[in-house]
Amino acid sequence: MQQKSGYADGERLVLPGGGQELGESLDQALIRECREEIGAQIVIGDLLHVAEFHKPRETIPPTIRHQVEFLFACTVPDDYMAKNGPYPDKHQVDVVWIPREGLQDNPVYPRALVPYLSMLDDERFGTYLRRLT
Repeated sequence: MQQKSGYADGERLVLPGGGQELGESLDQALIRECREEIGAQIVIGDLLHVAEFHKPRETIPPTIRHQVEFLFACTVPDDYMAKNGPYPDKHQVDVVWIPREGLQDNPVYPRALVPYLSMLDDERFGTYLRRLT
């Protein structure tokens, strides 16, 4: 997960990924974002969840960004070492491995993802996660 700091509520751990560029497929965007943010050449597997949430932005005045995210199962090469890629996200300070059973004890953002990420082995895929906070 990407470790980020500089937020009013403290550190956050988020999944790598980001916005699509014009003309990119979801796969192309995810491959590019992971290469930029975590320095990994990933292999994309199944779509696990679609998550929709409203993300508060620390702007003046405060605003909210509506996001729809597609969460895919991905693998990294066996020799991958967690590290920032060449173009990390704003506020990104590191890339860390977090065991799924330890997600609830960490500042995962958005919090509502934790139960879904923790139960990936039970094969309940294709869940539309409405309005996460």
